[in-house]
Amino acid sequence: MDTRKLTEILRATIDPNQRQQAEEQLSQIHKIIGFAPSLLQVVMLNDVTIPVRQAGVVYLKNLVTSGWLEKEAEDGEPIPFSIHEQDRAMIRDIIVDAIVQAPDIIKVQLCADQSPESVTIQKQILKCFYGLIKFNLPLGLITKEIFTKWMEVLRSVMEQPVPEHTLQVDEDERMELPWWKCKKWAVHTLYRLFERYGSPVNVRDEYVQFAEWYLTTFTGGILEVLLRVLDQYRNKIYVSPRVLQQTISYIDQCISHAHSWKLLKPHMFAIIKDVLFPLMSYSEADEELWFSDPHEYIRIKFDIFEDFVSPVTAAQTLLISCCKKRKDMLEETMHLCMQVLRNQNGEYGPRQKDGALHMVGTLVDILIKKKFYNEEIDPLLSEFVIPEFHSQLGYMRARACWVLHCFSSIRFKSEMLLVEVVRLTVNAFLNDTELPVKVEAAIAIQMLLTSQNKVHKLLEPQVKAVTTELLNVIRETENDNIANVLQKIVPLYTEQLMPMAYEITDHLATTFSKVIETDSGTDEKAITAMGLLNTMQAVLTVMEDNPEIMLQLESTVLRVVGHILHHNIIEYYEEAMTLLCNLTAKSISKDLWTVLEMLYQVFEKEGFDYFTDMMPVLHNYITVDTNAFLSNENHILAMFNMVKVILNSDAEDESEIYAAKLLEVIVLQCSGKIDNCLPSFVELVLSRLTRKVKTSELRTMLLQVLIAILYCNPHLLFTILEKLQESVPNASITQHFIKQWIHDTDCFMGLHDRKLCVLGICTLLEMGPQRPNLDEVIPKLLSSCLVLFDGLKRAYEARAEADEDTSSEENDEEEDEEVLSSDDDDVDQMTNEYLENLARMATKNSSQQGVNLTAKIEEYESDDDDESYEPDETAIECYTTPLDEKDCTVDEYIKFKNTLSALSTNEPTLYHALTSVLTEEQRKQLHAVFVLADQRKAQQDSKRIEQSGGYSFTVPAQVPTTFKFGS
Repeated sequence: MDTRKLTEILRATIDPNQRQQAEEQLSQIHKIIGFAPSLLQVVMLNDVTIPVRQAGVVYLKNLVTSGWLEKEAEDGEPIPFSIHEQDRAMIRDIIVDAIVQAPDIIKVQLCADQSPESVTIQKQILKCFYGLIKFNLPLGLITKEIFTKWMEVLRSVMEQPVPEHTLQVDEDERMELPWWKCKKWAVHTLYRLFERYGSPVNVRDEYVQFAEWYLTTFTGGILEVLLRVLDQYRNKIYVSPRVLQQTISYIDQCISHAHSWKLLKPHMFAIIKDVLFPLMSYSEADEELWFSDPHEYIRIKFDIFEDFVSPVTAAQTLLISCCKKRKDMLEETMHLCMQVLRNQNGEYGPRQKDGALHMVGTLVDILIKKKFYNEEIDPLLSEFVIPEFHSQLGYMRARACWVLHCFSSIRFKSEMLLVEVVRLTVNAFLNDTELPVKVEAAIAIQMLLTSQNKVHKLLEPQVKAVTTELLNVIRETENDNIANVLQKIVPLYTEQLMPMAYEITDHLATTFSKVIETDSGTDEKAITAMGLLNTMQAVLTVMEDNPEIMLQLESTVLRVVGHILHHNIIEYYEEAMTLLCNLTAKSISKDLWTVLEMLYQVFEKEGFDYFTDMMPVLHNYITVDTNAFLSNENHILAMFNMVKVILNSDAEDESEIYAAKLLEVIVLQCSGKIDNCLPSFVELVLSRLTRKVKTSELRTMLLQVLIAILYCNPHLLFTILEKLQESVPNASITQHFIKQWIHDTDCFMGLHDRKLCVLGICTLLEMGPQRPNLDEVIPKLLSSCLVLFDGLKRAYEARAEADEDTSSEENDEEEDEEVLSSDDDDVDQMTNEYLENLARMATKNSSQQGVNLTAKIEEYESDDDDESYEPDETAIECYTTPLDEKDCTVDEYIKFKNTLSALSTNEPTLYHALTSVLTEEQRKQLHAVFVLADQRKAQQDSKRIEQSGGYSFTVPAQVPTTFKFGS
């Protein structure tokens, strides 16, 4: 269609003399294919006057509104007009460009700002922008000019009024309306920009200039907009919870910066009084939920995921920040709270009192460090908290329990007050008729037990009643926090609860079944189920030394574990393995041996994803009752097959290390009883070593299996290697193994690995004429041993330090925390960004003083992230072997000295070859090892003399003499 002709028709529509004729023309041609796109092209022409373009865009808007969607014809009626799909496609292609290029007077017609569709698109655009800046701000792409436009957009969205008709929507559904969702993403983006890129002292070096510009350019304008949002809330005008939460979070970020604090300071107490205080007070919504659905009330109040989006949690965080960091804020806040609690003029009701107690409890960590407030805590509890236990209002009784939970770690100056606190809390838990009160009381009991040693004895007479009630509340609420209370109580009162152990476990198992049967896939249900399993594990742990009780509990626990494994509920596999580990820790019943078959089936079904979780249980099967393990050849066959699958998979993850460790444990634990299995072990390990091994941890663990076989049966190992040599005629497998082993001695970590390494070298040296050729490694042999002994010394020292009780309680209750002046920024002084900025400022200042500062402040790194950090114990060191037992008589220091002494007498040539290459420093180190060996020998002899009596060994179960592995 000719756009020039169309332009003339549109021009005629704004001429009173030609309007009627022009409108008739448009009516005749508007159904022609190509008309709508041509109309949009006219609207986009810059050489056409604005009135003509405006007439065109209004006509186009009306045309799209009435004819965009295809409509079905009524019976007997003609088909209603709709814009042809070809035209719709053309409009879709150019509409965005049209909106971007059009002047505002045209744009407002092309995109109606407040329509639900428009606001939904705006929300999507904001989400896209948020995704762009979430982790990185591309300053090359987003220049200052472009960023300023985005900030104007965000500000405009926040200022845009929400249509009045939205107030007719139910308040619970209002937050889902597009207008509030759009505002949520706007303030969410503002918060992210400020938090990550707008703080000069905490950003990365590349963002410092940007942050300084951001802080001075935008803080005032954004704060002005956000304070208006808070003012809306203060004046009882609806603000969606997420917008309110993000707004408060932005204000919280402002507390730390001197520039933003100066702007915020005049308004801060008003925010505390008129926004935070009402938010933290018991509300109408709380009241409705308390009575209509107390279970849901409890779920929401204790939902950790809810905390991330709750305006109440944001209010708590802001209150703590301003009272901790800014002068006079704590004093003004506490004055407000005490004014409400005293209520001398009767102007405050119970809900406001709840809010005041909520604020006081929130500030507890600050109050106990201020001497003035610390001394008044006992009177505060006596006067304002204790009486609320007798309140007719359930929420006030619950708040009293919550406050005691908050103040549980204080040093009570009056023991009588502590006794009364415990009495009232226990009474509330046992006898209160309202479930939320019971839950708060249970948490308070847990915290008092954790922090106050005297409470242990005070609770003892009622611990059985408390435990029984805990089980009932756990079942009724399915609340993970109550399960945690039981986890705390069971270890403290093991003796008293022994008669109840079966009842507790059965109750937990039944509740677990109920939870997973009604599991709707929510995170809360999963957390609750895990909490129940962890509580069962706590019961098993404390009852471990009582075999009769463990036998009673076994069937109940196996019922739970069996359900998890049979129904493939993989999210609980880790907890199921922990329960099995507890059951098999001291003895293994006939039923538990059948579980090994179940574990093997799980492995075959799920692959090796859960092998590391199974490892502690598999270790118990091998070590707790070795004779029973060996009495059925399928047991060792199952273990071998699992290891084989993993090592043949080239998984290149920790599961391969654990698989090799399992082989080593079998070799050392079953030494002398599985010789016919060892060829398969050696072949499997060598097969894996011939393929690419990326980590030294895996390589040394594979070598360790061979070293363990060498230590247990050296002649058999080299016989096996000779037989395997036939398939590899061009290279010596034995020589390659020994050279790789000695080359990697510095890669062996922890006590066990180094000890076995030393014992393996000693075994090699003691073989005499049957020893393989060592010519290539002899110059390195003793120096490698010295490396191992140096590591052993450090590992023994680290273990000794860990075993010492070095914990000391530090009393910092009366230490005043430093508040910031209005000109100070609050910074984290250990972040890399802060250190970078410190270095930059130091360099700048030094140059001004005529000093050339060239030193650099390196990045701060914790030991955990240090690649050069060598752990004194490895993660798999907990999988012990006979060499790791406390009563093990094999000492690597003594063995090493005795081996060298024997060599000096029996094979002086070899001894000379070993020692002649040592440096003077290495000779001193060798002498130190010998001295330590003598000391350890003396300690061994002394211990042997002190011990009286011998060891009695039970007759071992019948063990097969042969094992057959499948191909």
